[in-house]
Amino acid sequence: MNDYNNSRMMKAIRREPVDTTPIWIMRQAGRYLPEYMAIRNKVTFIELCQTPALAAEVTVTAQQVLGVDAAILFADLLPMLMPMGIDLTYEKGEGPVIHNPLRTAADVDQFRELESLDDLGFVFDAVQLIRKELAADIPLLGFAGAPFTLASYAIEGGGSRNYIPTKTIMYNDASMWDAIMSRLTNSISRYLIKQIESGCQAVQLFDSWAGCLSPDDYRQFVLPYTKKVIDTVSPHAPVLNFMNGNPALLNLQKEAGGDVLALDWRIDLKQAWRQVGYDVAVQGNLDPITLFAEIPVIRQRAKAILDKAENRPGHIFNLGHGVTPEMNPDHVKALVEIVHELAMR
Repeated sequence: MNDYNNSRMMKAIRREPVDTTPIWIMRQAGRYLPEYMAIRNKVTFIELCQTPALAAEVTVTAQQVLGVDAAILFADLLPMLMPMGIDLTYEKGEGPVIHNPLRTAADVDQFRELESLDDLGFVFDAVQLIRKELAADIPLLGFAGAPFTLASYAIEGGGSRNYIPTKTIMYNDASMWDAIMSRLTNSISRYLIKQIESGCQAVQLFDSWAGCLSPDDYRQFVLPYTKKVIDTVSPHAPVLNFMNGNPALLNLQKEAGGDVLALDWRIDLKQAWRQVGYDVAVQGNLDPITLFAEIPVIRQRAKAILDKAENRPGHIFNLGHGVTPEMNPDHVKALVEIVHELAMR
């Protein structure tokens, strides 16, 4: 058995006892870390994503600097859309911009399912490099955007407050919606399986934008596609299912599947775990902005979440979303030490 299969993180995913609660942090390699900025200042964001040696370096460095129990591949949700026919650039100060959003049937005709993954080879090369450089007992997480989140980006053309173009297609044109979501579902599944084959021990599916949906809309328009991704990928490795922004969707998130339900901070962890049942692991769920507080406050709030988990096997500590760029890295390191210390069995 590989060391990483016996690691805290993989044991927690399988809901087995651990010596202390494992912790990793969404966006743990990012702008708040001086070690990341030293590299990022030399290249553009997309160059960093597409240069395997650099993506590997920031992934491994973040894990080592923070002392977290898992590394997560440094990549972005959106570059997988480029070989599908999406014209994507990263604009300074604006973030990702899609220049040919999917608004008409003709647009969707140009949106191709990802049959070949050759154009994303830089991702799998990075995975192989990271796996060589990571400590043997540290698992590597891969990830992808969930179908709804990627569909929203592709339709909106960037960030959105109200998702008007997305929901308009969703409500008005079932066949167009199905074409977009089906192509994404098959493409995401292939992409994640290839990450696993390249050396990832588990993968996280990010549905960062699904919180904008009502339960009925999620059930009808999203759940079948997300469930298909998870059902397709999970025989290859564990899947962590993350959804942001709407605790009312928790039962549907469970129905969509996953070995781990990753919770944002808007729900009580104890209540959520009881609600979905103890046959699934949970991840989370400290409000990321807690890390702007003083260390004693961070300690107190981390303890409150650990208390809610009640030492039950299957809790992975994380923030309820990503760490913010303005964060003091010493507070992130302190959180990791606090969790390991307080949760020691």
